[in-house]
Amino acid sequence: MSQKSLVLIKPDGVQRRLVSTILQRFETAGLKLHALKFLVATTEQSRSHYREHVDKGFYPMVEDYITEGPIVALVLSGGSCIPKIRQMVGATTPAEAAPGTIRGDLAHQPMTQGGALRNLIHASASPEEAEHELGVWFTPDEIVDYALLDDRLHS
Repeated sequence: MSQKSLVLIKPDGVQRRLVSTILQRFETAGLKLHALKFLVATTEQSRSHYREHVDKGFYPMVEDYITEGPIVALVLSGGSCIPKIRQMVGATTPAEAAPGTIRGDLAHQPMTQGGALRNLIHASASPEEAEHELGVWFTPDEIVDYALLDDRLHS
């Protein structure tokens, strides 16, 4: 059974028309797409997703940012996909993200606007975090399991 991870393309990624560019990187790297949803995050989703930060002083800026416009939520899988996706995404702070990573290559706009970190994308950090986050953004019947052509050819 392969690992699943949540990826969110945040409002700045959508507004800058980077959705297909980001998705292509994941598919080209051999990750499998199980779900894709275009939505505007609710306050409840933000609070559940960022539950460890809700009581921190910076949280209102995070909530304003994630709910300000449409996002794209993805479910991806692959063997050890969580560390692979995190490596592809790059450091949380765009200025520290290495070239070749999504943030290093694409998050070139000013890091802050109104204090919120604008870093294009979120990716689950652990299997436990992924399990919680998948439940925030998707119902089980929205996550589709299927065989890729590659799977059928190599089985």
